[in-house]
Amino acid sequence: MTTNLSRRALFGAAAPAGPALRPFGRHLAFGADPATQVTVSWQVPGKVTGPYVRFGTSPSTLGAPVAAEVRPLESKLSWQHPEEHDFPPHAPATYTQYFLHAKLTGLSPDTTYHYVLGHAGYDPVAADRLGEVATFRTAGTSGAFTFTAAGDQGLGYNALNGASQIADFAPAFHLALGDLSYAMHEPEDKPTSEDFEYDARKWDSFFAQNDAVASGIPWMITLGHREYEKFYDNTGNGGVRARFAMPDNAWSGSTGIYAWRYHNVGFMSLDSGEVCYRFPAKLDYTAGKQLKWIDAQLGRFRADPAVEFVVVYCGHSVYSTGDRYGAERGAQEKWAPLFDKHGVDLVLTAHNRLYERTDPIKAGKGTKKTGVVHPAADGTTYVTAGGGGQALDAFYKNAPESYLGHVNDAAATMKSYKKGGKTPTDTVVTWSRVRYRGYGLVVVDVVPGQLTVRALGETGDKVDEVVLRRG
Repeated sequence: MTTNLSRRALFGAAAPAGPALRPFGRHLAFGADPATQVTVSWQVPGKVTGPYVRFGTSPSTLGAPVAAEVRPLESKLSWQHPEEHDFPPHAPATYTQYFLHAKLTGLSPDTTYHYVLGHAGYDPVAADRLGEVATFRTAGTSGAFTFTAAGDQGLGYNALNGASQIADFAPAFHLALGDLSYAMHEPEDKPTSEDFEYDARKWDSFFAQNDAVASGIPWMITLGHREYEKFYDNTGNGGVRARFAMPDNAWSGSTGIYAWRYHNVGFMSLDSGEVCYRFPAKLDYTAGKQLKWIDAQLGRFRADPAVEFVVVYCGHSVYSTGDRYGAERGAQEKWAPLFDKHGVDLVLTAHNRLYERTDPIKAGKGTKKTGVVHPAADGTTYVTAGGGGQALDAFYKNAPESYLGHVNDAAATMKSYKKGGKTPTDTVVTWSRVRYRGYGLVVVDVVPGQLTVRALGETGDKVDEVVLRRG
């Protein structure tokens, strides 16, 4: 049985009165311009008035309060998987979470800021609360930087270790590749249907678990299939919109679909639920709008002289030999041709809970086995980084692992589902270059003209490295 910390367990045996409610679950996000825009997000365990952020370039010179938006989210307990008791416990019929977001704009590039959170009756700069000051740093305009990526974090000690590993690298930001909290969970953890079990309170534990890291390092999320929560609206995105504040600038109302640039790299987050044939709840839900935007935005990136590299990130694996979910044929059919057309350098995904890297791929075929990829000629490198903390998966048909110090270049088999299909199609492939079953993190070091992509195991051991070069 998995035990989830309730808000009362985290913050006291009895729910405190409004003025004493303590902020928790801090997490940051960049805006479309990370040099000047940061959104600070957090939770409170009850309704408050006048929530705000105060920030400044010194913890002793914090500015005037910046008002935060409150996004309450009500969940019915009848939606949720019941807790295991041998008696009927007292429980409310509904459960309301309060998510707060303050957008900070007009910031100075390449600058460290300090911030605190407060609301009416809760003074964050009181003498006994000085430890609550957190910091973040805006992007510069050029130069080297490092970012990290992983998906399928979930809750627990493996997930907590993954968050600690992120902190060790002090990256400019972290890409959280979907299937975040596992509030939506498959019965018995078997991917046999969409009849998932749900517990909205796991989001409280998720944000509390990551607070120490996400309060200072922006977490840029993308949507996995477990972020589809059909209870809140007809798109399944209502819960995400309450909890997070990504740039979401693809069009008015887009959720988890956005583009932004950090120094010389253009980033795009896509909702791969729209091209998922196996779990079709969101299939084609934007009626082609996302596809048109992808084509147009990739074109804009390639026309921008400031952009050297383009990195796409989404939840579902585009190319993978993982056993649990395999590869997403819808993404191969609809998105990969656009990635080829515009020369996308790197695609980061999760979904399968393992690490896998492909050879560079063009037109669905691996082009070469190499440790130094020239994407303009060689094609796009696809990485599955699903070792963020949840229980690990196998490779399909027990394909052998192959990683640094343990190389096995045997062919592997990709399974994928046709549109409307119930059974997978098997394809023997030679592009599966690195396969590793273990927890860990992807670390990308960026300098002008080069991305160095490393995969690290949970103890920091390097299991893969590939270099992507342009210019």
